[in-house]
Amino acid sequence: MKYKISIQDQSFEIEIGAVSGDVAAVTVDNTPYMVNIENLSAPDAHPSVTAARPIFSPAAIAPKSTARQAGGGEAIIAPIPGIILSISVKVGGSVTSGQVVAIMEAMKMENNLTSHVSGTVKEIHAPKGTEVGTGDVVMVIG
Repeated sequence: MKYKISIQDQSFEIEIGAVSGDVAAVTVDNTPYMVNIENLSAPDAHPSVTAARPIFSPAAIAPKSTARQAGGGEAIIAPIPGIILSISVKVGGSVTSGQVVAIMEAMKMENNLTSHVSGTVKEIHAPKGTEVGTGDVVMVIG
């Protein structure tokens, strides 16, 4: 879910992602954080945020889209650290915009990596089982 919030006359765009136990993945103005939430599972409790810490440095954050220019093609990049569980395309195969090209596990959740361009798979940099970091190139589509 995406929200626009204001705190002391400053505006922020936030997105709440995966929630696991009392921890939520939250992105604030394109900077991802892991947020601990007390009493999230207690009935009738009003959750309160107890700590927020960046999960990676802002310099390492990928652009808003999951694709970026990569020498003659668009790179599909890992949006957060994780492990590649599967690659559903092969080098030389056709890809359409919006197609799921890989699945990665991050924070004990499966995440689909989709192509934002149509084209041909030029390179696969992170095969099944590869540990990737934020911004790592998984594959290139051109």
